[in-house]
Order: sequence, then structure tokens, then C-alpha cells
Amino acid sequence: MQSSPVAEALDRLGIAYRLFTHSGTVNSLEQAATERGQRPEQVVRSILFRLDQERFAMVLMAGPAQVSWRTLRQLLGQSRLTMASEEEVLAVTGYRTGAVSPLGLPQPLPVFVDDSVTTEEEISIGSGIRGTTVILRSADLLAALQAVLPDVQSGDFRA
Repeated sequence: MQSSPVAEALDRLGIAYRLFTHSGTVNSLEQAATERGQRPEQVVRSILFRLDQERFAMVLMAGPAQVSWRTLRQLLGQSRLTMASEEEVLAVTGYRTGAVSPLGLPQPLPVFVDDSVTTEEEISIGSGIRGTTVILRSADLLAALQAVLPDVQSGDFRA
């Protein structure tokens, strides 16, 4: 298996993880979770938002949880924002959609972790390679990110 910037970042930080490679195409959150031996709430999605022409921010959400757009706009001090296009995701993160991770990014990017991510002890995140995921402890992800923890689902967030 080829190495990824995500695995390299975790190796540099001395954070334990394991890689899981799916045997075929992943078509749903439920399928991904089942094949990994996880529940959907353990699968973390890395969602990139465009704040303006040149500024972006990433939000991590667990499973089927949804971002509260109102809360996110408030948190970021933006009256308007949009989800990044596939081309923007690749240009900003270096990863294709379906493999995006908050780790190993080519340049610093604000990353916000919803509380839904921290309720699970073990989670999986994008590895930077489609069809392969990184499984690790949520506490280790937070340590790697040294993240602010807003709850962008319910509207309750903390700095």
C-alpha cells in the first residue's frame, strides 16, 4: 500500500493508527462503516467550505450528523459561505473528495471539530487515498489537530 500524507503526519506525531482498505467501491456511509466494523457515527467526514474567493475552512462531522449553516456562519463571522467544489477541494487539500482528511494538508487551514466526533472513542477519517481510511482514537485526532471544538450541528459551540 502506498503511503499518504495523513499516515506520514501521524507517524511524525507518534500517534497510533491503522489503515483499512476497502475491497471495492464505497457507495454509502453505511457501507463504509459496516466494512470497517464500525457504526456510521464513527465515520468522520471532512467537509471543506469556501468563505470567499481565497479563504476556506474545514468542518469535521461524524456519521450522518449535519452542519448547522447558521451556526457555522456565526462561528466564522460570515454572512455567506458555500461548500467547496470538487476542484477546490483538490486544490486546497491535495485530496480528492472521498479521501479528504484534516491531516497532511499542503497549507494550514482552519479546522473545526463538531462534538459529534468526540462522542466516539474510535473513529475513521480520510487517508488521502480513495478506498483507504485511517482508524484511530478520537482523542488522538484532537491531539494531532489541537483543535477548537465547536458544535456546528446543534448551534452550541465552545472555543
